Amino acid sequence: MRLGAHRSVRGLSTKMNDLLPPLKVAVTGAAGQIGYALVMRIASGEMLGKDQLVELSLIETEAGMSPLRGVMMELEDGAFPLLSKVTATTDLQEGFGDASFAMLVGATPRGKGMERSDLLSANAKIFADQGKALNETAAVNAKVLVVGNPANTNALVASENAPDMWPEQFIAMTRLDQSRAKALVAEKAGVPVKDVDRVIIWGNHSATQYPDLSHARIGGKWAKSILKDDKWIKEDFIPRVQKRGAEIINAKGSSSAASAASAAIDAIRDLHQGSDEEWLSNAIVSDGSYGVTKGIWYSVPTVCNGDSHYRRVQRLPIDEFSAKMMTRTEMELIEERDSVRHLLPGHEAKPVSWNVLESLHDSFKAGDMAKVDKIAADLPASMKKSVDLAKAQA
Repeated sequence: MRLGAHRSVRGLSTKMNDLLPPLKVAVTGAAGQIGYALVMRIASGEMLGKDQLVELSLIETEAGMSPLRGVMMELEDGAFPLLSKVTATTDLQEGFGDASFAMLVGATPRGKGMERSDLLSANAKIFADQGKALNETAAVNAKVLVVGNPANTNALVASENAPDMWPEQFIAMTRLDQSRAKALVAEKAGVPVKDVDRVIIWGNHSATQYPDLSHARIGGKWAKSILKDDKWIKEDFIPRVQKRGAEIINAKGSSSAASAASAAIDAIRDLHQGSDEEWLSNAIVSDGSYGVTKGIWYSVPTVCNGDSHYRRVQRLPIDEFSAKMMTRTEMELIEERDSVRHLLPGHEAKPVSWNVLESLHDSFKAGDMAKVDKIAADLPASMKKSVDLAKAQA
């Protein structure tokens, strides 16, 4: 049962100098590089608005409590008019108690030479615990932004461990990838970044993500009609966006911090305050749109109209190249999901329906291996291994 559940409602009319009752924002990993950059901007009102009082709940590990005290001193010295209260704790339930927003930043960071699978194993258990605590104590309408990597599957794990919360309350951050993509397009076209819009990030926040310019605009015109360089898009732009995180790690020896914090601020600001009809990439739970497997967190274009709600941009035409790229990143997300099934309550030994098994058998018998692979993609890992073995012996 969640404690002190509430719904914050903005008044129909307020004077500019009126301040709204405090909203609690919980931040994990608050003493880390991203957390440090993040909390200062939240306190300043950049995220929730200049008329919104904020209560910050900073969550850290025992080892992080000493540097966190320094962060709290700096928050105090900043004398932020909108900052009504700051607390620090190592206890997840205390930290998330009555939080309207939770920003899950704290995670084992990706270092040089670290494989994505290593990162997944190290962080999945952390996010399972955070999901349980959010379920017990956060506000009923809390919105959760997962920043710590691998963000998409961490959001899946957290949500699955929060059965009383809607999956739609959890978003994995791909706004940073979209910002990176827009900046590269603006540089290539020689225009301000504000002139670039409708760039889409599909899929996983990883090297398989698909930064898509099929619908992008530059100054209101179709981007590809201005760039006129398909080779640059496929051989330079896409790989550069996909590997930008690794490029930064190689350059500075640590992962993105200031830019990640900026993207997190942008993501929650637009979700809470709205951004008109601008297309914003967010990794959200798939409802089957665009043929993507239901239940995985997959980045799609969304529109945020305010009041902490979003809607998908639907029915976009998808060309053959885009379809292949979108499927590739979907397959990676399915593999990640299967690797953490032991942390998904009720899914550890998820039953497979007879219809699925019969369809798998018929497809295998007919020699339709493409269909076999499609069916097997959503099977438990143990069954997928059996399918792979059967294919090898066929």
